[in-house]
Amino acid sequence: MKKLIVSFLMLLLAYPVLAQEAGIEMADGLRASGKIYVVVICVLVVLFGLLAFLFSLDRRLKKMEKNSSGKI
Repeated sequence: MKKLIVSFLMLLLAYPVLAQEAGIEMADGLRASGKIYVVVICVLVVLFGLLAFLFSLDRRLKKMEKNSSGKI
């Protein structure tokens, strides 16, 4: 009985996937006009900026931990 309920729930969760269209119209339009590259570059700039911030924050925290461990 438990397997039947789980199977039914999985079927209900997968049903919206079947109702979706095959293509993504917005991406096709952006790709056709060449603007998709601008979107990709913006995402990469934000990602690299976030990574640079995290690495600099990590270095500063390591310095603070190193200084505070010597005082204890």
